[in-house]
Amino acid sequence: MRILVAGGAGYIGSVTVEHLIEDGHEIVVIDNLSRGHEKAVHPAAKLHKIDLADLPAIDSVFKQYEFDGVMHFCASSLVGESVVKPLEYYSNNICGGLNLVNAMVTNGVGNLVFSSTAAIFGEPESQPITEDAPHVPLNPYGRTKLCFEHLLRDVEAAHGLKSTCLRYFNAAGATTQRGEDHRPETHLIPLIMDAARGKRESISVFGDDYPTVDGTCVRDYIHVSDLAQAHILAITHLVNNPAAAGDAFNLGNGMGFSVRDVINSVQNVTGFTVTAMVAPRRAGDPAVLVASSDKIRNALGWNPNYANLDSIVESAWHWVQKNPDGYKNS
Repeated sequence: MRILVAGGAGYIGSVTVEHLIEDGHEIVVIDNLSRGHEKAVHPAAKLHKIDLADLPAIDSVFKQYEFDGVMHFCASSLVGESVVKPLEYYSNNICGGLNLVNAMVTNGVGNLVFSSTAAIFGEPESQPITEDAPHVPLNPYGRTKLCFEHLLRDVEAAHGLKSTCLRYFNAAGATTQRGEDHRPETHLIPLIMDAARGKRESISVFGDDYPTVDGTCVRDYIHVSDLAQAHILAITHLVNNPAAAGDAFNLGNGMGFSVRDVINSVQNVTGFTVTAMVAPRRAGDPAVLVASSDKIRNALGWNPNYANLDSIVESAWHWVQKNPDGYKNS
């Protein structure tokens, strides 16, 4: 297949491109490189530096190639930032995505896999979270993702563009070539590893009085390669099944790990002690967030290879040791 990957220079997008190319697909990447890294893009992929705000530039790429499908990873994705910059988030995540979909419809490309988020569920009443749990996002980031999911269903009804929305919580881990390098970094595992290797003095634990086994928040961590495989299964299903209808799937290991679990795992893997400082709870942090992935396992045969937390952390640690400054000097 020839696939367009929007956001293919980002963390999850670049790993997905890597797996697609390993599977023999031809890949074109569009990315404005505002959050992604050119060095993260697989050398066999064709990179076009394009912002989704530029509809004519997007359209020119569609006219240059004939695509079987599109994967859409482009988004502003920091919850806290979305609260103080809602206009930026609605512009990037809705208007930019709409331009991509417009170009698809105009050029007759009918298969899209959308990187959504379990943030659309807000604070679920039950765990693990299934696809039919109430959609009550708590912040602009989650609301933009849910809004775009609704947009895709309307476009399918009017224009026949089929889409699959994949919702997940905490991507983690690395391949041997590609890993996590956000600036600023906000994800827990790389922050703890920074503390382990002396790049920061300590790690903050936001609340230790939650109704969990050790009092800290519990989250579902999923290896980035397992996420990539889910995207590949989804686009393959859409392309190979003309009668397929739009759908949505939750992605998770189906088990939760507390903040203390993650700290202990990093210490076990690295051999370094991490100083953890308890800080006040953050507003809106639910005690437990764990995703059910039964639906995608049954429908598409997805089966994550990295259910063990230590194996996820170990892959990330190996990449950090090889790339101590991320993509800066790689």
